[in-house]
Amino acid sequence: MSPTRLEHRQLHAHLTQLRPGTAAAYEFTLVQSYLPGKPSLSLLVLAAADAFAPGCRKLVIVEATAANLLALGASLPTPEDFETLSHRWQSPVIDLQSPLGLTPVCIGKPWGQEIWFTGIEERGLSGVTDGRFTVPLAWVVAVVPVPLMTGQPGNPNLLKILDPLPEPVYGDLYFELHEEKREVYVVTHVDSHAWPDGRGAIRFGFDPRARARYAGDDVFRQGYLQAVTEYREIRRQIDSLIDQLRERQGIPQNAPVSSEQSKLWMASVPARLRDVESKSREVMNQFTQLLPLAVGDVVQVPPLLPHSLQHGVRTVEFQSPVYERKILSFAQKVLTQTEWDTREAVELMTLDAPQPSALTTIEACAESGIVRERIADFDDFRVERLQLGPDAQWTKAREGTYALAMVVSGQICLNGIEIKPENAAFIPAACGDLNIENKANQAGAILLCRPRATK
Repeated sequence: MSPTRLEHRQLHAHLTQLRPGTAAAYEFTLVQSYLPGKPSLSLLVLAAADAFAPGCRKLVIVEATAANLLALGASLPTPEDFETLSHRWQSPVIDLQSPLGLTPVCIGKPWGQEIWFTGIEERGLSGVTDGRFTVPLAWVVAVVPVPLMTGQPGNPNLLKILDPLPEPVYGDLYFELHEEKREVYVVTHVDSHAWPDGRGAIRFGFDPRARARYAGDDVFRQGYLQAVTEYREIRRQIDSLIDQLRERQGIPQNAPVSSEQSKLWMASVPARLRDVESKSREVMNQFTQLLPLAVGDVVQVPPLLPHSLQHGVRTVEFQSPVYERKILSFAQKVLTQTEWDTREAVELMTLDAPQPSALTTIEACAESGIVRERIADFDDFRVERLQLGPDAQWTKAREGTYALAMVVSGQICLNGIEIKPENAAFIPAACGDLNIENKANQAGAILLCRPRATK
């Protein structure tokens, strides 16, 4: 059969009107706006409604190649065909009324890696899985934005793990700020070799004692700018020498390399220049302050506050789905841009870091070990942490928006589907109540992020 070819709005109308117990096939053109030039991709979409309600419940999505269209056959598909075609196409059966497993993509960084669970951009695409096969999350968002993300325009919030190297300097992130993006970090691991006492750190704003040495904040900003500018010049000299080594070894100029390779290159830099770099970096960093972090700690990063997670501190991060940042400084070569944004960022940055505050407890039950805490309450999204005692369970009533879930510890099942620690699930807006159960004989924890409903 030839699948019905539809535009985006037509596809949505057809999917919502699908009769109970029936299935249909459509050809849909996806505009890949996350890629340069926004190339089009033709997708083959199989949709089925369950026997009791109209509208799409299950999907299989594949690229509309000649071979895949041929495999569809001459007759209309039935819901029973989905398993057969899913295996043939190596594509998951997606149930929009059930939690969807997320398949991460790892993005190499000079300081380690980011593990994206909802990434939709040129650098990487996260996936949706049924435990057997995977399809890009971007395809699902484009095909069924309403049952997946009712009322929420654009991409879902970004959920990722920051996994820095344990080595000082080499595992320290960019010192950067954001103008719009909201972020919240939850610490899941502190490397014991890097931080023997179990307390890591994040560079978080500026040291009040350093500010007190200046006549005013404007003078402090200029003093900091001068210190970074001097360090930047030294960094340029070192990066130029290392770039020559990259070229000789046939390594692309902006490709991430291992910390061992970076150390070898740094060792070849003249000792005098290495000594000047170390001293200049220390002068620059004396303007800033470090906030101690232990496993379980939560850090909300407000806009315009410079921050830099330090080496060996692994965190789960939820953030607004926008890519924007201004880099003030970095103790390595920045691979994604040629220049830092120091001068502009210094004018924008806030100098007062917020004081850590107690989390808001929403619900607590000593008998079951259930504790619900609100760990972030931003204009565009909220994040809760749910802790469950052994064999405890808790039900989240349907709210009509999607949710992102990241399991931190325990043997956590979402509506009967087990999600391993440091793995995540997408809860579609069409999903009903969410039953969360800890089947382990020890306490467990899960993080839940929901967008605020659009008006």
